[in-house]
Amino acid sequence: MVDQKREAQLRDAIEHFYFAYRAFTAKPDAILEQRGLGRVHHRILYFVGRNPRLAVNELLSILGVTKQALNAPLRRLITLKLVATEISSHDKRVKKLVLTDKGEKLETQLTHTQMKHLSEVFDEIGTKAERTWLAMMKALPSQQQKP
Repeated sequence: MVDQKREAQLRDAIEHFYFAYRAFTAKPDAILEQRGLGRVHHRILYFVGRNPRLAVNELLSILGVTKQALNAPLRRLITLKLVATEISSHDKRVKKLVLTDKGEKLETQLTHTQMKHLSEVFDEIGTKAERTWLAMMKALPSQQQKP
């Protein structure tokens, strides 16, 4: 149960979280929109780039989505030659995902806009606040697991 005395503060935090996310995704969204892509495509590019030869099932787990939800956006990235698939050497049924050179360039462009944004904010707020923010971002997903 939420402490009613904190409700105004928590609503303020929710609003700022929404506004921050909108600002954080604005530039990448504009880049993606020029290519007819969206945030889900960015997430796929990002995690495949961070985890080369990632199995499709591993990507499903990271993103927390179903095969049906991943199918169309992943197929689009493959069609655009941004992502390629490889067959696993240990199990022919397992598809491994890798970024193509074109995919790496786009992922780098998207992620660097966000890295620049975060770097500027962290420089402004200081190291202690940066560590606190990072701790909060790590704690938010773990709280989702609690009843």
